[in-house]
Amino acid sequence: MPVARIFDWAARDSQRLATVASLRQAKGRPGAFAQVTCDSAEEAAAAETAGIELAVCRARNVAEVRKGSSRIFVTAALGFAEAVTDDEILRTAFKALTDGADAVITGRRLSIVSLLASEDIPVMGHLGFVPRKSTWVGSVRSVGKSVEEAVELWHRFRRLEEAGAFAVEAELVPAPLMAELSRRTGLVTVSLGSGPAAEVVFLFASDICGETETVPRHARRYGDLARLNREIAAERARAFRAFRSDVAGAAYPSAAEVVPLPDGIIEEFGRRLGH
Repeated sequence: MPVARIFDWAARDSQRLATVASLRQAKGRPGAFAQVTCDSAEEAAAAETAGIELAVCRARNVAEVRKGSSRIFVTAALGFAEAVTDDEILRTAFKALTDGADAVITGRRLSIVSLLASEDIPVMGHLGFVPRKSTWVGSVRSVGKSVEEAVELWHRFRRLEEAGAFAVEAELVPAPLMAELSRRTGLVTVSLGSGPAAEVVFLFASDICGETETVPRHARRYGDLARLNREIAAERARAFRAFRSDVAGAAYPSAAEVVPLPDGIIEEFGRRLGH
C-alpha cells in the first residue's frame, strides 16, 4: 500500500495510508477510501492488514489504537460529555492529536468546528441522521427523503464547509441525494449508510465482523464473531464447571500441580515451633 511521510501532531516522523491532502485530492472518486471503527490495538492492526486506510475511535482510545497501527489515518471522536466547554474541547482535541490522531470528528455547533479549524485541526462534521440527536427527527430513520429535508441538509453541508470542516460523515442519507450532495460540496464525504457515491465508505467494525445478533439495514455482515463469542462463552462455562467438579472431587490440585518439599522439612518445622 502506498504511504505518505508526515510529521504527526507530536512532531514524530510518521507514515500514513491517507492524509488530509490525499483525501481532498480524491474528491469526486467514489469509494476511494474505506473507514471502520477501531477502539483497540487488535482492531487497528487487523484493519491495516486488510488495507483499510481510515479509522474512527473515541478520543481517549487513540493511544491504544496507535499501538496496533502506525499507518491508518485516525479520526478521534470528541465525546459530548468528556469535553463541554471550549477549553475542554480544545484540550481534548490536542490530547487526541498528540496521542496520534490525524483529525477529529464532532457533532457540536458550528462555532466549535470553527474553533478547532482555526487551530488548523482537521475537523470532520456529522450530518444526516445523528443518533444522539435523533429526538429531533422523531425516530431512527433516513434524513433527506423530502424536498424540504434535502434542501435543509444541503444548507447544513454548506454551513459546515464555511465553518472550516474538511470532511463530513453523512449518515442514513438516501443514496441519490448523497451523490448529488457530494457532487456539489467541497467537503470530503464519508458515507455511513448513504450509498456508494462518497469518497469514503464507512461501516462499524461490529457490523462488518458480525459481533451483534442483528445488523442494520445499511450494513453488511462479513464475519460471525457473535457465533465465535457464543462458542467462547460456552467453552468458558464448560471449563469452569470442570474445574468446580474437580475441586469438589479432590481431583484438583494433583501431586503434579503443587510445590513439594524435601523430606524432613515439615518434621523440622514442627520441632522448631515446639510441637
